[in-house]
Amino acid sequence: MLLLPLLLKASLLHLASGFYHPFRNGFYYNHIMNDNSDEQDKVDYFSGSRLVVEASRDPVYSYNGANITLPCRYRYEPDQEPKRKIRIKWSKLRDDYTKEQDVMVAIGKTYVAFGDFKGRAHIRQAGEASWHEASLVISDVRLKDDGKFRCEVIDGLEDESDVVDLRLQGIVFPYQPPRGQYRLNFHEAEQVCQDQGAILANFNQLFQAWSEGLDWCNAGWLADGTVQYPIRLPRKPCGGVHLAPGIRSYGPRHRHLHRFDAFCFSSALKGAFWARGGARVLGRCCASLPVRAWVGLFQAFQMGMLGMMLPSHAPLSLLGDAWNFAGLDRCNAGWLPDGSVRYPIVTPRANCGPAEPGVRSFGFPRKGSFGVFCYRER
Repeated sequence: MLLLPLLLKASLLHLASGFYHPFRNGFYYNHIMNDNSDEQDKVDYFSGSRLVVEASRDPVYSYNGANITLPCRYRYEPDQEPKRKIRIKWSKLRDDYTKEQDVMVAIGKTYVAFGDFKGRAHIRQAGEASWHEASLVISDVRLKDDGKFRCEVIDGLEDESDVVDLRLQGIVFPYQPPRGQYRLNFHEAEQVCQDQGAILANFNQLFQAWSEGLDWCNAGWLADGTVQYPIRLPRKPCGGVHLAPGIRSYGPRHRHLHRFDAFCFSSALKGAFWARGGARVLGRCCASLPVRAWVGLFQAFQMGMLGMMLPSHAPLSLLGDAWNFAGLDRCNAGWLPDGSVRYPIVTPRANCGPAEPGVRSFGFPRKGSFGVFCYRER
């Protein structure tokens, strides 16, 4: 009875020895991606050389609408030329590394970009000495491009990768809708940020804003579905006076049932503000204002207080960008298309609100005499 298992084991070992070779401190490769079809069934041995992938150690900073290169290169140690066509794959990672989005795949000069990166992404062709280029070039950078990208180089069965962090420079602003505090579920928060020409901020963006002075006691949604708020000056209504300054967190919340405010992120200013009066400006700039704003606008026009206005597709975010990037400083409040009244202050002074720079808000008044903010894209 023992003879049959022994014969079966011997047969399996014989078959295995016919298809596989011993593994000797190196790598073996399949030629399936090579052009020579007669070698597809062969196995190539390679020992003593290692594939090394190197990406930028420092974050790469950019702006919305810019063109950017995410540095990545590869080489062999000791130096040698690749024996087959190398596959380069770029992916965008979630902050917790649990999921990734395909950006592009390249083999030689042939590449395919995916999703929102179609027409915007390609591999830089330049190279140097012993290093081979694998850098990703992204044109017309978008707000949601912010995050970590994986550069992966695949040579047969050998696969090495590194990660580049792309960070967009911009501003985080808390947003509360006209109907009051804590009225937004996660999906509504995404929409109100989009209506303001922005996206929900991620934790890194909120942390950066906190480090630059953002102090806000109302909790708001972030892009990962958590609810948090930044505190610079601990106080009783904001977690207590005994807690250290930092980012307070409610953790993940139900995206449909729970309701909070929103933290939105915007980057760059791709236009110009201007101040003029007259019916032509009223007709061109103010079609998107809410009905209640027209009363105050008409009063402002009659009194010669007409200022500038933002178009409906990106109001508050662009006012924040103008304040942050272009140094817009204006003590006179003006209507925005969402029905709010605000004004940007770079240099705090008497009769212009608190002692810190920022975009001041009068909320959503039902009437009043204010200016109006105008914006024109370049």
